[in-house]
Amino acid sequence: MRRALRSSAATLTAVSALLLVGCGADSGTENVFGGGGWPGMHADARNSDTSGVTGPRTPEFTWSRPVGAPTPVRATVAANGQVFLTSQAGEGCNLLSFQLDSGRKRWCVWTGPGAATSSPIVDDRTNVYVGTEGAMSSFDQRGQLRWFRPVTGTPLSAQFTGDGRLLFVTHLGQIVILDPQTGDRVAAPYDLIPPASFTQDANVDPVPNGLGLDACFDGGPACPVANPPAIDLGNGRFVLTFTRPGESRADLVAMQYTGGDSPRIEPVWSTTTLDDGPAGAPVLSADGATVYANDNAGQLWAVDAETGTPKWSHDLGYRPLDGPSVSADGLIVPAGGENAHLIALRDRGDSVETVWERDDLAPVGGAAQTAGGTGHTTVRGSDGGVTLLTFDLGTGETLDQDVLPGATGFTAGTSIGPDGEILTPTLIGELFVLK
Repeated sequence: MRRALRSSAATLTAVSALLLVGCGADSGTENVFGGGGWPGMHADARNSDTSGVTGPRTPEFTWSRPVGAPTPVRATVAANGQVFLTSQAGEGCNLLSFQLDSGRKRWCVWTGPGAATSSPIVDDRTNVYVGTEGAMSSFDQRGQLRWFRPVTGTPLSAQFTGDGRLLFVTHLGQIVILDPQTGDRVAAPYDLIPPASFTQDANVDPVPNGLGLDACFDGGPACPVANPPAIDLGNGRFVLTFTRPGESRADLVAMQYTGGDSPRIEPVWSTTTLDDGPAGAPVLSADGATVYANDNAGQLWAVDAETGTPKWSHDLGYRPLDGPSVSADGLIVPAGGENAHLIALRDRGDSVETVWERDDLAPVGGAAQTAGGTGHTTVRGSDGGVTLLTFDLGTGETLDQDVLPGATGFTAGTSIGPDGEILTPTLIGELFVLK
């Protein structure tokens, strides 16, 4: 099967390369970064979970679609309004595409096991990049395979570097950088867990590419890297969470990507701060000076992005389901979780202050901040169901509440479309859209 996919990918890559040459296209970032929408797991390279679009203050339910299997990740939205979502389906389709304005399913494909570990990432040509056990693949906007690249482990949500390359980390700790047009490696992979030596290799069984994958959802020690990295596009530094073999506490690790003619990946710093493992992806502040990360002990950490030195920690009082939403002006809205309440914090350098909190609201997913001072998240409804809450970021005041019909449990997190549409999948597998 892999041999056949590689053959198909090679053919498509060759054809794509000829077309690109004929059109005079180049490999600059203008051909990679999509304008508008929600192009990756957490919206942007720094994992901010924010949008520059002005969010609606009185949204209305528009449509919902069952996905057919649990959906533990956010929806990705291209600038043209095409929605992409992965699921834990064991057969049939696990990468799906919907049209945002109508909810019509455009296409779906089976990509291989492990796709639901991450959200797809999409470029401004609506090419999609998604990982599966042992490979990273790219599809065009019609669902046709562009290329297929084997790797060690299962890739988490990818990011684009400042020079337009595709960077991702597998759950087994292999850091890979590819050319997004061809799928070719542009730098030697960096393994956070060194592989067996040449003399050992003959006596060591290959590590299964899905080993420990189920533990990634809650950052368990069987999953060394459970979350996508956050990248500073200005200097190429990126930060990820890493649980070393045999350890229960996790590290925040900073790496340096250097592009140019001889691209390379090098370690910068590592700090052991995350008790009981990581709870969500790390987030970079807008100025690149601070890394924010949650642990499974309920602590939100702020760490100096240059040195890895902790600045402060804050006890949330619950284990969050994901990383926080962090706006350009530094407002922090933590994700929900069991026994959570809605809160907004602000970083004061060597300390943190509470801006407001709502003990009457129990968030059950990740929040999204939008322009115009508006926030969106899901909360537990009075009947035990799920409600989409629209709130004022400055005061926490409720602006609007919309019941998600039939929704139960927790949600994977909120995404924002190019015209302010609000998308939230439930963990049990249904996508809801409001606008």
